[in-house]
Amino acid sequence: MSNVQFLTASGNIGFAAGNNLAIANADSEFIALLNPDAFPEPDWLDSLLRAVNDSPQCAAFGSVQLLEEDPEILDGIGDIYHPSGIFRREGYGRRRDEGGELKPREIFSPCAAAALYRREAFEAVGGFDEDFFCYGEDVDLGFRLRLAGWKSMMVPDAIVRHVGSASSGGARSDFATYHGHRNMVWVYLKNMPGILFWLFLPLHVIANLVSLIILTLRGQGKVGVRAKIDALKDLPKMWKKRQLIQSKRVASILDILRALSFRWS
Repeated sequence: MSNVQFLTASGNIGFAAGNNLAIANADSEFIALLNPDAFPEPDWLDSLLRAVNDSPQCAAFGSVQLLEEDPEILDGIGDIYHPSGIFRREGYGRRRDEGGELKPREIFSPCAAAALYRREAFEAVGGFDEDFFCYGEDVDLGFRLRLAGWKSMMVPDAIVRHVGSASSGGARSDFATYHGHRNMVWVYLKNMPGILFWLFLPLHVIANLVSLIILTLRGQGKVGVRAKIDALKDLPKMWKKRQLIQSKRVASILDILRALSFRWS
Protein backbone atom coordinates (compact mmCIF):
# COMPACT_ATOMS: atom_id res chain seq x y z
CA MET A 1 0.00 0.00 0.00
CA SER A 2 3.04 2.29 -0.19
CA ASN A 3 1.75 3.82 -3.42
CA VAL A 4 -1.58 4.81 -1.84
CA GLN A 5 -1.99 8.15 -0.11
CA PHE A 6 -4.96 8.93 2.12
CA LEU A 7 -6.03 12.57 2.44
CA THR A 8 -8.28 13.97 5.16
CA ALA A 9 -10.34 17.11 4.52
CA SER A 10 -11.58 19.47 7.21
CA GLY A 11 -15.13 18.25 6.67
CA ASN A 12 -17.53 17.34 3.88
CA ILE A 13 -16.11 19.59 1.15
CA GLY A 14 -18.11 17.98 -1.65
CA PHE A 15 -17.32 16.04 -4.81
CA ALA A 16 -15.76 18.95 -6.69
CA ALA A 17 -13.40 20.16 -3.96
CA GLY A 18 -12.63 16.62 -2.83
CA ASN A 19 -11.47 15.57 -6.26
CA ASN A 20 -9.52 18.80 -6.75
CA LEU A 21 -7.74 18.11 -3.46
CA ALA A 22 -6.79 14.58 -4.48
CA ILE A 23 -5.69 15.66 -7.96
CA ALA A 24 -3.52 18.45 -6.56
CA ASN A 25 -1.68 15.89 -4.42
CA ALA A 26 -0.87 13.65 -7.39
CA ASP A 27 1.48 14.24 -10.30
CA SER A 28 0.30 11.76 -12.91
CA GLU A 29 -0.11 12.75 -16.54
CA PHE A 30 -3.67 11.40 -16.53
CA ILE A 31 -6.40 11.62 -13.89
CA ALA A 32 -8.69 8.65 -13.34
CA LEU A 33 -11.81 9.22 -11.23
CA LEU A 34 -13.86 6.36 -9.82
CA ASN A 35 -16.70 6.84 -7.36
CA PRO A 36 -17.02 4.45 -4.41
CA ASP A 37 -20.35 3.23 -5.84
CA ALA A 38 -18.83 2.46 -9.27
CA PHE A 39 -17.40 -1.03 -9.75
CA PRO A 40 -15.08 -1.39 -12.76
CA GLU A 41 -14.30 -4.34 -14.97
CA PRO A 42 -10.65 -5.53 -14.58
CA ASP A 43 -9.53 -3.85 -17.82
CA TRP A 44 -11.40 -0.58 -17.21
CA LEU A 45 -8.34 1.62 -16.73
CA ASP A 46 -6.35 -0.05 -19.51
CA SER A 47 -9.23 0.61 -21.90
CA LEU A 48 -9.31 4.29 -21.01
CA LEU A 49 -5.54 4.66 -21.39
CA ARG A 50 -5.61 3.02 -24.80
CA ALA A 51 -8.26 5.52 -25.88
CA VAL A 52 -6.06 8.41 -24.70
CA ASN A 53 -3.25 7.29 -26.98
CA ASP A 54 -5.62 6.93 -29.94
CA SER A 55 -7.41 10.28 -29.46
CA PRO A 56 -4.99 13.20 -28.99
CA GLN A 57 -7.79 15.73 -29.61
CA CYS A 58 -9.75 14.50 -26.60
CA ALA A 59 -9.23 15.60 -23.00
CA ALA A 60 -11.95 13.58 -21.27
CA PHE A 61 -12.90 9.93 -21.60
CA GLY A 62 -16.09 8.39 -20.29
CA SER A 63 -17.18 4.85 -19.44
CA VAL A 64 -20.14 2.69 -20.29
CA GLN A 65 -22.03 2.67 -16.99
CA LEU A 66 -24.37 -0.19 -16.21
CA LEU A 67 -26.93 -0.28 -13.42
CA GLU A 68 -25.52 -2.23 -10.48
CA GLU A 69 -28.87 -3.89 -9.79
CA ASP A 70 -29.28 -4.96 -13.44
CA PRO A 71 -26.12 -4.89 -15.59
CA GLU A 72 -28.21 -5.42 -18.74
CA ILE A 73 -29.56 -1.86 -18.31
CA LEU A 74 -27.48 1.23 -19.05
CA ASP A 75 -26.84 3.83 -16.38
CA GLY A 76 -25.44 6.07 -19.11
CA ILE A 77 -22.82 6.40 -21.83
CA GLY A 78 -21.94 10.07 -21.31
CA ASP A 79 -23.70 13.35 -20.75
CA ILE A 80 -26.03 15.13 -23.15
CA TYR A 81 -26.45 18.91 -23.02
CA HIS A 82 -29.65 20.45 -24.40
CA PRO A 83 -29.78 24.11 -25.56
CA SER A 84 -32.24 24.77 -22.71
CA GLY A 85 -29.53 23.92 -20.17
CA ILE A 86 -30.98 20.54 -19.27
CA PHE A 87 -28.31 17.86 -18.99
CA ARG A 88 -28.66 14.14 -18.45
CA ARG A 89 -26.89 10.82 -19.00
CA GLU A 90 -27.47 9.48 -22.48
CA GLY A 91 -28.96 6.01 -22.69
CA TYR A 92 -30.10 5.87 -19.07
CA GLY A 93 -32.60 3.03 -18.59
CA ARG A 94 -32.01 1.59 -22.06
CA ARG A 95 -31.10 -2.05 -22.53
CA ARG A 96 -27.38 -2.58 -23.04
CA ASP A 97 -27.87 -4.43 -26.32
CA GLU A 98 -30.55 -2.11 -27.67
CA GLY A 99 -29.59 -0.44 -30.93
CA GLY A 100 -26.58 -2.66 -31.64
CA GLU A 101 -23.00 -2.63 -30.45
CA LEU A 102 -21.66 0.42 -28.63
CA LYS A 103 -18.78 2.03 -30.49
CA PRO A 104 -16.26 4.74 -29.57
CA ARG A 105 -17.75 8.15 -30.29
CA GLU A 106 -17.75 11.74 -29.21
CA ILE A 107 -19.91 12.76 -26.26
CA PHE A 108 -20.61 16.16 -24.76
CA SER A 109 -18.91 15.24 -21.49
CA PRO A 110 -18.26 12.11 -19.40
CA CYS A 111 -19.90 11.29 -16.11
CA ALA A 112 -17.12 11.82 -13.56
CA ALA A 113 -18.24 8.79 -11.56
CA ALA A 114 -15.92 6.80 -13.86
CA ALA A 115 -13.80 8.92 -16.18
CA LEU A 116 -10.27 9.80 -17.27
CA TYR A 117 -8.89 13.31 -17.93
CA ARG A 118 -5.68 14.73 -19.34
CA ARG A 119 -4.07 16.65 -16.50
CA GLU A 120 -2.80 19.45 -18.76
CA ALA A 121 -6.33 20.15 -20.00
CA PHE A 122 -7.95 19.69 -16.57
CA GLU A 123 -5.60 22.20 -14.95
CA ALA A 124 -5.71 24.64 -17.87
CA VAL A 125 -9.47 25.17 -17.42
CA GLY A 126 -9.30 25.30 -13.62
CA GLY A 127 -10.48 21.83 -12.63
CA PHE A 128 -13.87 21.29 -11.00
CA ASP A 129 -15.75 24.39 -9.87
CA GLU A 130 -15.87 23.96 -6.10
CA ASP A 131 -18.88 26.28 -5.74
CA PHE A 132 -20.96 23.49 -7.32
CA PHE A 133 -20.19 21.17 -4.36
CA CYS A 134 -21.68 18.21 -6.26
CA TYR A 135 -23.91 17.40 -9.24
CA GLY A 136 -23.34 19.00 -12.63
CA GLU A 137 -19.71 19.83 -11.91
CA ASP A 138 -18.62 17.24 -14.47
CA VAL A 139 -20.87 18.75 -17.15
CA ASP A 140 -19.52 22.18 -16.29
CA LEU A 141 -15.96 20.88 -16.61
CA GLY A 142 -16.77 19.14 -19.90
CA PHE A 143 -18.30 22.35 -21.26
CA ARG A 144 -15.22 24.39 -20.31
CA LEU A 145 -12.92 21.81 -21.89
CA ARG A 146 -15.00 22.00 -25.07
CA LEU A 147 -14.86 25.80 -25.09
CA ALA A 148 -11.07 25.51 -24.75
CA GLY A 149 -10.94 23.42 -27.93
CA TRP A 150 -10.89 19.90 -26.48
CA LYS A 151 -13.36 17.07 -27.06
CA SER A 152 -14.72 14.19 -24.99
CA MET A 153 -15.33 10.61 -26.01
CA MET A 154 -17.05 7.47 -24.78
CA VAL A 155 -14.91 4.33 -24.50
CA PRO A 156 -17.14 1.25 -24.96
CA ASP A 157 -14.60 -1.19 -23.49
CA ALA A 158 -14.34 0.83 -20.24
CA ILE A 159 -17.23 -0.69 -18.30
CA VAL A 160 -18.41 -0.06 -14.74
CA ARG A 161 -21.44 -1.05 -12.73
CA HIS A 162 -22.84 2.02 -10.99
CA VAL A 163 -25.23 2.38 -8.07
CA GLY A 164 -25.70 6.15 -8.46
CA SER A 165 -26.27 8.79 -5.74
CA ALA A 166 -25.33 6.21 -3.12
CA SER A 167 -23.88 8.84 -0.77
CA SER A 168 -26.53 11.53 -1.27
CA GLY A 169 -29.74 9.70 -0.42
CA GLY A 170 -30.76 8.82 -3.97
CA ALA A 171 -31.21 10.75 -7.21
CA ARG A 172 -34.49 12.29 -6.02
CA SER A 173 -33.43 13.18 -2.49
CA ASP A 174 -33.80 16.82 -1.46
CA PHE A 175 -30.00 17.08 -1.33
CA ALA A 176 -29.51 15.82 -4.90
CA THR A 177 -32.48 17.81 -6.19
CA TYR A 178 -31.25 21.07 -4.68
CA HIS A 179 -27.71 20.85 -6.02
CA GLY A 180 -28.75 19.52 -9.41
CA HIS A 181 -31.29 22.27 -10.04
CA ARG A 182 -29.14 25.08 -8.67
CA ASN A 183 -26.14 23.97 -10.69
CA MET A 184 -28.22 23.62 -13.86
CA VAL A 185 -28.51 27.42 -13.89
CA TRP A 186 -24.81 27.95 -13.24
CA VAL A 187 -23.63 25.61 -16.01
CA TYR A 188 -25.68 27.54 -18.56
CA LEU A 189 -24.76 30.96 -17.20
CA LYS A 190 -21.02 30.29 -17.19
CA ASN A 191 -20.60 28.40 -20.41
CA MET A 192 -23.20 28.96 -23.12
CA PRO A 193 -21.19 31.17 -25.48
CA GLY A 194 -21.89 34.39 -27.35
CA ILE A 195 -25.13 34.69 -29.27
CA LEU A 196 -26.20 31.18 -28.21
CA PHE A 197 -26.57 32.44 -24.64
CA TRP A 198 -29.19 35.00 -25.67
CA LEU A 199 -30.75 32.85 -28.38
CA PHE A 200 -31.47 29.97 -25.99
CA LEU A 201 -32.11 32.04 -22.85
CA PRO A 202 -35.93 31.91 -23.26
CA LEU A 203 -35.67 28.11 -23.51
CA HIS A 204 -33.54 28.07 -20.37
CA VAL A 205 -36.10 30.14 -18.45
CA ILE A 206 -38.92 27.88 -19.64
CA ALA A 207 -36.95 24.75 -18.67
CA ASN A 208 -36.44 26.11 -15.16
CA LEU A 209 -40.11 27.01 -14.78
CA VAL A 210 -41.22 23.59 -16.02
CA SER A 211 -38.77 21.90 -13.64
CA LEU A 212 -40.31 23.82 -10.74
CA ILE A 213 -43.78 22.65 -11.75
CA ILE A 214 -42.60 19.04 -11.94
CA LEU A 215 -40.84 19.31 -8.57
CA THR A 216 -43.98 20.80 -7.02
CA LEU A 217 -46.07 17.89 -8.30
CA ARG A 218 -43.42 15.59 -6.81
CA GLY A 219 -43.67 17.28 -3.43
CA GLN A 220 -40.31 19.09 -3.73
CA GLY A 221 -41.49 22.52 -4.78
CA LYS A 222 -39.83 24.30 -1.84
CA VAL A 223 -36.51 22.61 -2.55
CA GLY A 224 -36.71 23.63 -6.20
CA VAL A 225 -37.55 27.25 -5.43
CA ARG A 226 -34.70 27.47 -2.93
CA ALA A 227 -32.30 26.03 -5.52
CA LYS A 228 -33.27 28.61 -8.15
CA ILE A 229 -33.19 31.51 -5.67
CA ASP A 230 -29.73 30.52 -4.47
CA ALA A 231 -28.56 30.17 -8.08
CA LEU A 232 -29.67 33.74 -8.80
CA LYS A 233 -28.13 35.08 -5.59
CA ASP A 234 -24.71 34.10 -6.92
CA LEU A 235 -25.39 35.42 -10.41
CA PRO A 236 -22.78 38.24 -10.15
CA LYS A 237 -20.12 35.75 -9.04
CA MET A 238 -20.95 33.33 -11.83
CA TRP A 239 -21.06 36.14 -14.38
CA LYS A 240 -17.48 37.04 -13.50
CA LYS A 241 -16.51 33.42 -14.04
CA ARG A 242 -18.35 33.52 -17.36
CA GLN A 243 -16.38 36.56 -18.51
CA LEU A 244 -13.09 34.80 -17.81
CA ILE A 245 -14.17 31.55 -19.47
CA GLN A 246 -15.53 33.26 -22.58
CA SER A 247 -12.46 35.50 -22.92
CA LYS A 248 -10.38 32.33 -23.38
CA ARG A 249 -12.81 30.52 -25.68
CA VAL A 250 -11.19 28.74 -28.63
CA ALA A 251 -14.15 26.75 -29.97
CA SER A 252 -16.40 28.49 -32.46
CA ILE A 253 -20.11 29.07 -31.94
CA LEU A 254 -20.72 26.46 -34.64
CA ASP A 255 -18.51 23.94 -32.79
CA ILE A 256 -20.63 24.33 -29.66
CA LEU A 257 -23.90 24.27 -31.59
CA ARG A 258 -22.92 20.96 -33.17
CA ALA A 259 -22.12 19.46 -29.76
CA LEU A 260 -25.56 20.23 -28.30
CA SER A 261 -28.37 17.70 -28.33
CA PHE A 262 -31.77 18.96 -29.53
CA ARG A 263 -33.61 15.86 -28.33
CA TRP A 264 -35.94 16.39 -25.38
CA SER A 265 -36.11 12.72 -24.41
